[in-house]
Amino acid sequence: MYICLISVHGLIRGHDLELGRDADTGGQTKYVVDLAIALGEREEVSQVDLVTRRVVDADISDDYAEPLETLSPKARIVRADGGPRGYLPKETLWDHLDSFMDNLLTWFNDQPSMPDVIHSHYADAGYVGVRLSHLLGVPLVHTGHSLGRDKRQRLLAKGLTHEEIDKRYNIDRRIDAEEEVLANADLVITSTHNEIEEQYGLYNYYQPERMAVIPPGTDLTQFYPPKRSRDSVPFAKSLARFLQQPEKPIILALSRPDERKNILTLLEVYGESSQLQKAANLVIVAGNRDDIREMESGPQSVITDILMMIDLHDLYGHVAVPKRHLAREVPEIYRLAAMSKGVFVNPALTEPFGLTLLEAAASGLPLIATENGGPVDIIGNCHNGLLVDPLDKQAIRRSLLQILHDNDHWQWFSRNGLNGVRKHYSWKAHASKYLTCVQPLPAGHGRLPSKPPKSLPHRYRERAIFTDLDQNLLGNPSGLKRFIEVVRENRKCATFGIATGRRLDDALSVMKKYDIPIPDVLIASLGTRIYYAQGLSMDVFWNEHIDHLWQPQRVRRVMAGLPGIAPQSVREQSYFKIAYHYDPSKAPSVDEINTLLHKEELTCNVVHAFGQYLDILPSRASKGQALRYVAQRWDIPLENILVAGGSGADEDMMRGNTLAVVVANRHHEELSHMIDHERIYFADQAHALGILEAIEHYDFFKSCNVTV
Repeated sequence: MYICLISVHGLIRGHDLELGRDADTGGQTKYVVDLAIALGEREEVSQVDLVTRRVVDADISDDYAEPLETLSPKARIVRADGGPRGYLPKETLWDHLDSFMDNLLTWFNDQPSMPDVIHSHYADAGYVGVRLSHLLGVPLVHTGHSLGRDKRQRLLAKGLTHEEIDKRYNIDRRIDAEEEVLANADLVITSTHNEIEEQYGLYNYYQPERMAVIPPGTDLTQFYPPKRSRDSVPFAKSLARFLQQPEKPIILALSRPDERKNILTLLEVYGESSQLQKAANLVIVAGNRDDIREMESGPQSVITDILMMIDLHDLYGHVAVPKRHLAREVPEIYRLAAMSKGVFVNPALTEPFGLTLLEAAASGLPLIATENGGPVDIIGNCHNGLLVDPLDKQAIRRSLLQILHDNDHWQWFSRNGLNGVRKHYSWKAHASKYLTCVQPLPAGHGRLPSKPPKSLPHRYRERAIFTDLDQNLLGNPSGLKRFIEVVRENRKCATFGIATGRRLDDALSVMKKYDIPIPDVLIASLGTRIYYAQGLSMDVFWNEHIDHLWQPQRVRRVMAGLPGIAPQSVREQSYFKIAYHYDPSKAPSVDEINTLLHKEELTCNVVHAFGQYLDILPSRASKGQALRYVAQRWDIPLENILVAGGSGADEDMMRGNTLAVVVANRHHEELSHMIDHERIYFADQAHALGILEAIEHYDFFKSCNVTV
């Protein structure tokens, strides 16, 4: 069997991996190199090619410019060109993936044989892998490592808007690629059961019967328990200059300087506990740095906060944060901590797998790890540590003291870890199970499915229409009547939603007057309230979500007395929606109002509509954000949602992957600048007739599947 592994981004080479250099050079790069070597040792395998992007850049090693690099007699790294020659972060690679694929295919055509299996790693490689597997007629295996929908949910929870996320991370393209690869992959390999249920379960092409859990292996020739005294470990000298009593046990944390790794919480736990400071030193190995000022903003912020926390709690002499370490020193660091009778801690907010936990366990260290994600499986299999809530500082402190103060417990965890890793997490075991799963795959590759897979029982419907109330549905009675008929005819497969600036009672009054059926979802008050058809129950979680940093009384004080701005009637106001009449001839511009609010450290969403209304909402609230929240909660892909907007308040609903329509009576107002967007249709007809025209234009219901 000839296996092709594809991992496009990051800096990949066979020696001295620069782990932690940036967000793209983490555990995935080590995983694919180790996997290639492990598979290359199997008799059933004739060749393994690990394909990545070739990089020619004066700021990095020349190693990454070499077209070929030998890993072992049957394994090698192949570097194909794609886009600019220099090193690029993964978010900017999307436009260059087709070029990468073409160059790779040309390379394959020059080889003695084509691969029997393509295994893509991460979404960008999945994009390439899908197309290559079609062209070559071979099965596709995929490993996601991390997933876009999960990441988007976390970023939305932090208060970022969909547009901010997409601009920074190209998240829409990533999710599209992930959906496509899940639709086409013959096998998806995950590290844990949690990954299947909690992350892949968010996707429309979620097919658990095509997924297999194969935990990553650990190189037991590198990671093993200490065999000598700590004085003979060179890295001990790197720590000695930080620590007053270097002989004390070591609490070790090793990860990228990433906010999600939650190192600050661990540091707070240590800084607030004199018992821990007396019992052990804390060693934080968080990537490499030369000059903090030149780091990327995310890692820079984390390192800066760590150093400030050390200063705040006056932990000098108790905490070590070395600036640099080599990849070959990592096993030494684990053994040093094990020799000290220390503990390895992974306090991440969520950990998809936790390769460092295996490395630490193979070195004889007991573990304390987050209860969110892969560590549940690892500690469940090995019985070599304690799971904790990463936000519960008391639980982390208790767990650390429990292991550090009980030598019998420490020895028991240490032995269990050594035995468990050999039994469950060796690369030999991984490669064996991998081939057992891959060998039965069909030689030919199926075409892209013409319809989605059978939906999960909890899914309601697989597409939706959302429309504004006043600007689209009202104005043409005959058109409205026909639109209502179409909605009812397709109710079994399409969710019907209304997104309006009106309050609930006002919206219901209008719908009753015009015989508009109660929608499945009613987004009211410009996205600050969400109601569901079952008794028009309000989504309380959404209210809690958008309340973040919301200070309505301060907003009103800032806005009071501004010229050309007067409060609307009490009926138009709510806790989350502050409504004004706006006279553009007298009032400050919207940009000036935003600037004024920012100067007062108020985080708001300012919505200007029809040239005469101004609404101020929480920063997390808008029609578009509410729509995306509903889409995620109901698992309706954005590309299956048709949005009909009528004002500037609807713009963020219409951007991104939604299908959208601007009806004729709105063409020359606030949405006219969006005419060049390929997913926005400008109808020839007005009001509800324009929506019907868009339904026909998009052929919206033809491929609609009824969910049972």
